[in-house]
Amino acid sequence: MIEMTILEMQQKMASGELTARSLTESYLKRIAEIDHAGPTLRSVIEVNPDALEIADTLDAERRESGARGSLHGIPILLKDNIDTADRMMTTAGSVALAGAPVQRDATVASKLRAAGAVILGKTNLSEWANFRSTHSVSGWSSRGGQTRNPYALDRNPCGSSSGSAVAVAANLCAAAVGTETDGSIICPSHINGIVGLKPTLGLVSRAGIIPIAHSQDTAGPMGRTVSDVAVLLSAMIGPDPRDPVTESAEQPPADYTRFLAADGLKGARLGVARNFFGYNPRGDQVIEEAIAAMREAGAEIIDPASLELPKEAVDGEMEVLLYEFKADLNAYLAERGPDSPVHSLAELIAFNEQHTDEVMPYFGQELVIMAEAKGPLTEEAYQQALEANRRFAGEEGIDALLRAHNLDAIVAPSGGPAWLIDYVNGDHHGGSSSSPAAMAGYPNITVPAGFVWGLPVGISFFAGAFSEPALIRLAYAFEQITQARRPPQFRATMNPADIHS
Repeated sequence: MIEMTILEMQQKMASGELTARSLTESYLKRIAEIDHAGPTLRSVIEVNPDALEIADTLDAERRESGARGSLHGIPILLKDNIDTADRMMTTAGSVALAGAPVQRDATVASKLRAAGAVILGKTNLSEWANFRSTHSVSGWSSRGGQTRNPYALDRNPCGSSSGSAVAVAANLCAAAVGTETDGSIICPSHINGIVGLKPTLGLVSRAGIIPIAHSQDTAGPMGRTVSDVAVLLSAMIGPDPRDPVTESAEQPPADYTRFLAADGLKGARLGVARNFFGYNPRGDQVIEEAIAAMREAGAEIIDPASLELPKEAVDGEMEVLLYEFKADLNAYLAERGPDSPVHSLAELIAFNEQHTDEVMPYFGQELVIMAEAKGPLTEEAYQQALEANRRFAGEEGIDALLRAHNLDAIVAPSGGPAWLIDYVNGDHHGGSSSSPAAMAGYPNITVPAGFVWGLPVGISFFAGAFSEPALIRLAYAFEQITQARRPPQFRATMNPADIHS
């Protein structure tokens, strides 16, 4: 089970060596021993009390009529901002929503159930998907506590999909689903040594997912390998009347695993976004070695191919997120039903103020208050910021760079190695290259590239809208030639012996 891919699990279930029940039991046991005890990772906020019953039903179905597909009987964890109409809660990590059931599954959850996945449980996250405070500590929520990095337990797991990344890295599930507005899949994936894919906006439905901003939000797959991510993505996609942006999207491939080509780098033209280097010298060296490996594998490297966003766009992104958080969260909370403790952003602010000791022991709710002060989405300030974001990041950013150099994709460091958990100063990120793809609504995949002092570092591949097939091909080929992932050892702190790793 440890480090086994989804396709390997399917082979063993087909031969009778494994069952959905035995897999589910093994993961539940490991969660109890490693996540809730032992190193106490706190990546799983809740396990599904019906998981074993679901697994038994899927095993019986396999015996009687065969498997539904590659996810049949595979235990998957969902981030705790994805609605599940079962005996689990959906809270975005906040005690403000604890105890309040949802009315129906998120579309992503229902698609995974239909594909035969076992919904194993929910993962912890940075509370409200890390859109609460200007001094937040990623991976902390009032409901789930502090998720810890499995490579060094005193290091931050990044967020907001912290629990999803840590659970995958620690082999507590076969794969997991995270969500991203800007960096919330990419950062925790690269810092925890796994593969994470932020899809094109509109490829995956957001219906039933607690939002930040509809112009950038998306769910995405997180796995230990590119093949696992391709399998999971294939089950998540498709049009959904509950999320109109999916109905205007391009028709996606039915199966992304057909793009897993070991020679996928041969003849590819890759641009190196040099402006994202310089955050960490050892991290930069890892990426330099990764670029050299891709060149050796037959890729044509265009260096530099920088992608710097103007200050207007960088500042404008926060403006857009504040406006949309108010509008989108109010709409979501209004649908949660009468049992919900809060029904609006204003009520959430009041709840947090009334429960300060429990909800805000380390940092406040500055972003929530700033969002509540914003007006409707018809205001000119919002409209101008949104237009600038899309233009600078998309048409005049990624699209222009791809055209100028005839590129298949842009590559960059996903970020720096994990920083220490710090409740005094809050997060101090080691850099990121996620913003252009996030703001443009374009896909981005991060793959393990190596280690800095025993801490994982990833490399990102991103390109234009609906370029997932090309990105999966490139990322898979890179993964095959480097085999950079190593499972975590759950050390208490960074090991000085790993200084040269």
